[in-house]
Amino acid sequence: MKKRKPLIRHKKLRGEWAELCFMVADAEHALPVCKPWGEMRSYDFVVGWPGHFVAVQVKSTICELGAGYACTVRGGRNQRYPRGSFDFLAAYVVLEDCWYIIPEGLIVGKERLSLSSDSARAHYEEYREAWHLMKGPKANSRIDRIQGCAEEVGDEMDMLASAEPESACDASSMAAILSRAVRALGENCLYGV
Repeated sequence: MKKRKPLIRHKKLRGEWAELCFMVADAEHALPVCKPWGEMRSYDFVVGWPGHFVAVQVKSTICELGAGYACTVRGGRNQRYPRGSFDFLAAYVVLEDCWYIIPEGLIVGKERLSLSSDSARAHYEEYREAWHLMKGPKANSRIDRIQGCAEEVGDEMDMLASAEPESACDASSMAAILSRAVRALGENCLYGV
């Protein structure tokens, strides 16, 4: 197999590039992906849908080690990730253009992984391109229909929107109107999946 040349040598820039590559690969595997705001989380992405979300930490490596590659697995302040930091590690071996999707439980407490199908120290080959692990139980389910309705509540809502309570009595009246409006909406709407 012809090796890919490393295009980006700067570690931080390569990490950002690997995150972009992860988003593309996720889309190719029909996995919804979200990027949390900021850099203070112990994970880089959230993958999935309601009822099945997983946190994913992305790492990449160009570090050749014998017949394989060494992938460093450390977080902030160069420390090992504590248990519960993420659900999966997505390790991108840049020179081989392949991903390892490894459950967090297999790497807790480790600082470095050896990744390669040709190495005697490779313990993660079953997780090579294992995108299916992030799909979970709802991967093949689909929603047949969604229904909803809304009904005008009437003058009470207009009065509520424009009124400001001048006394405790007015506030109590407004609360009663709002309660009736919410009940009316709830009784007149049908939700189905």
